[in-house]
Amino acid sequence: MPTSATAPTPSSFPISESASDTPTQTFQSFGLSTPLVRDLNRAGLVNPTPIQSEAIPPGLEGRDVLGCAQTGTGKTAAFVIPMIERLAGGPRGNPRGLILAPTRELVFQIQETVDKLGRSRRIFSTAIVGGSDMLAQVRGLRQRPEIIVATPGRLLDHMWQGNILLNKLKIVVLDEADRMLDMGFSQQLNQIIDALPEERQTLLFSATLPSNLGDLAKMSLNNPVHAMVSKRATPATNVTHKLHHTTQGEKTGLLLSLLKEKRESVLVFARTKHRVNRLGESLEKLGHRVAVLHGDRRLSQRRAALEGFRRGRFTVLVATDVAARGLDVDNIGHVVNYDLPYTAEDYVHRIGRTGRMQKTGSATSFVTEEDSNNLRAIEKLIGQAVPRATKNRPQSRHNPATRSRSGKPFVKRSRTQSITDSGTRIRQFGEKSRHGTPARTTASLR
Repeated sequence: MPTSATAPTPSSFPISESASDTPTQTFQSFGLSTPLVRDLNRAGLVNPTPIQSEAIPPGLEGRDVLGCAQTGTGKTAAFVIPMIERLAGGPRGNPRGLILAPTRELVFQIQETVDKLGRSRRIFSTAIVGGSDMLAQVRGLRQRPEIIVATPGRLLDHMWQGNILLNKLKIVVLDEADRMLDMGFSQQLNQIIDALPEERQTLLFSATLPSNLGDLAKMSLNNPVHAMVSKRATPATNVTHKLHHTTQGEKTGLLLSLLKEKRESVLVFARTKHRVNRLGESLEKLGHRVAVLHGDRRLSQRRAALEGFRRGRFTVLVATDVAARGLDVDNIGHVVNYDLPYTAEDYVHRIGRTGRMQKTGSATSFVTEEDSNNLRAIEKLIGQAVPRATKNRPQSRHNPATRSRSGKPFVKRSRTQSITDSGTRIRQFGEKSRHGTPARTTASLR
């Protein structure tokens, strides 16, 4: 099994051995085949991004790669391009490429990129995710795709049933590796890596470098080239972000005021599935074209929400952190953290949904007194204070966020009600903790 000489840590990931010191100006300079360059141009890709300039050359040479870059910088093409070029023209049969990703949405987006860029080179893929018909996936495997794009849990299901053989794999990609570890997939990844052929190329990509990533890198990579565009989780320079100090009851009024100002599409993040649903219903009643996205939605509903948001049928998407990684929508103009995320890293991932591929974007966070610890953690991680917005509290007394399920306004809280609310917050945090266990995570998100 490939191992590196020493286990890398966030402070010791070297950047000295990079693929290139200066960004390459065109994809042709990589020596790519004419059909692949044609597909790249057809997809609107002409000049490589920094992570692509760093990762593609060693990938084409068959070297292992450890890549780190902010979201929205073109990481998917950075591993798909060398994978297509190296697999093209090889024997068909068992899959020769495997891409692992943390969520179903990201799997489908990667599959779309593979099929789009691999069309002329006759490289095709199939998606293996939870929440879809196993028999339909078996039929897809029988079409002899060159590349499998999968979530770890469902891939293991097929491996245990004998539907997939990995002995012919030549290239393996671990995408959003930090997120897979966050979601409790460490054990599943270990099982999959143990089943891989020893002679293979592995590319590992991550948006951040948490301490537990070192063990995974040591287990899966062999003397990798380090393509480090950004070692630290920081907001992209083309994204402006600010926060509003507010109360829970004023959040929706602030959101409505913001939506009146913004003409572009807006992505709104809330912590819980219940809050996402209620907020979506409130906005829809007020005439907004809104879709919701969270882990309890059926796969068809999630795909419809993403596609509708991407095409502009919905101008507002309200989501939990299930969409914070891998959401590939180019025209998101603004991100709203209706609730601050549980972890500081997720703040960077959330606001990274806007300002993609060198476009400008903006983000606004609503911060209550209860968020003070989270805010300190965020500002410590990014190394700067989040700019404060001018206080502009909504004047409307008909705030959807301050209504009960029956639609009646809440009365002023008594001490008993405050205690009840505190209990609710404790249950919400407890719910997240339960969702964070490997068994529950694998069952719900694989």
